[in-house]
Amino acid sequence: MPLLAGLIDLYSLVVLVSVIMSWMRLDRHNPLAAIVYGLTEPVLGPIRKVLPPMRGLDFSPMVLLIALQLLKGFLF
Repeated sequence: MPLLAGLIDLYSLVVLVSVIMSWMRLDRHNPLAAIVYGLTEPVLGPIRKVLPPMRGLDFSPMVLLIALQLLKGFLF
């Protein structure tokens, strides 16, 4: 189980990196941006469909981070 907790923490970091990169507006063809986008967008995309931006702010990463922490709390 500690491996799964570590993976949840690692994925949470990747989500945070994607948020920071969105502020920097990196080109998606940048190798790091492509990796981060490829790891996060399959999960963030469906959340965005359910929770559209409010006043121009995208809350999908926050929803995902909360869900990851809840999952980790339930499992451990």
